[in-house]
Amino acid sequence: MIADELGRADDVERVLIDEKVIEKRLDAMAEEIDREFPSGPILAIVLLKGAFVFAADLLRRIPRPLDIECLNVSSYHGGTESSGVVKFLDHSLPDVKGRHVLVLDDILDTGRTLKAVTDRLLLEGCAAVHTGVLLAKDRPRAEDVQADYVGFEIGDEFVVGYGLDYRGRYRNLPFVGVLKS
Repeated sequence: MIADELGRADDVERVLIDEKVIEKRLDAMAEEIDREFPSGPILAIVLLKGAFVFAADLLRRIPRPLDIECLNVSSYHGGTESSGVVKFLDHSLPDVKGRHVLVLDDILDTGRTLKAVTDRLLLEGCAAVHTGVLLAKDRPRAEDVQADYVGFEIGDEFVVGYGLDYRGRYRNLPFVGVLKS
């Protein structure tokens, strides 16, 4: 794959959150989750594809047994704004009956994805859903949803890097940045 297909750092207008700042915040988030989450193993459900980098780095910092599952959902469908429709791309969900679940997503924007996933997991019988996001946009939400654990509050702008993409590109950047126009 050529570099232009992956996306390059020089396509970024500015770095919003650099790698060192992300690492420090993940340390604090992991401590907070470990302290506040009900005792016992944590069932973490990572929303693909955007949250995989954030989740991998965060979950390695949590010093207790973890069960990790992935759920493939989509609401952006290749654009720069949520389509308003959350699609569950997997045919089945992990077994969540009676469990406290930690759902990890890359960004809280409209709230539709976290709301849809939370509602679906509760319908499947989980005891409680706790949510964590790397980023939460400071903007009105279409759904009344707040994350329990937030890495960073950001303005209402389209960002890439650290797992977040634009048309499948830029996920591999080690920072969160704003693309050039």
